[in-house]
Amino acid sequence: MSGQGTNGESTGGLRVVIGSDEAGVDYKDAVLADLERDGRIAEVIDIGVARDGEDFTRPYPYVGIAAGQMISEGRADRAILFCGTGLGVAIAANKIPGIRAATAHDSFSVERSVLSNNCQVLTMGQRVIGLELARRLAKEWLGYTFDPGSASASKVKVLSDFEGC
Repeated sequence: MSGQGTNGESTGGLRVVIGSDEAGVDYKDAVLADLERDGRIAEVIDIGVARDGEDFTRPYPYVGIAAGQMISEGRADRAILFCGTGLGVAIAANKIPGIRAATAHDSFSVERSVLSNNCQVLTMGQRVIGLELARRLAKEWLGYTFDPGSASASKVKVLSDFEGC
């Protein structure tokens, strides 16, 4: 069992949720395989959809909400979600109090989502970027850790205070 760090992340390796709707399932499956080989990851939690599963047509809001709830409840540290654009799953995850989800399709935005915003959920769009870039960005994103002593901490606190988290 891994402990919790100051950032809410597991100190014994990250617990990462991965999910998608049908428009992002191919990228989800590719990144899932990468996560299963990543030594920084203690646990990968696949919340679907599966191409051949009965959940294949489950709409994106259910995926984003489920991932956000898992992080909010302390059952996971971070999530990587896919849909057609990345926008729908981000909007859904952001409905959970305390969750900060960002759609990012470039290295600088991926970096700043964590370092400036303490983002716990990265979303990307299968119809927007190439697979190899999505895989690289997921790997990069998992390498960043928010510094609670940074200049950005007071800004993130405004958001947390507003939500009562």
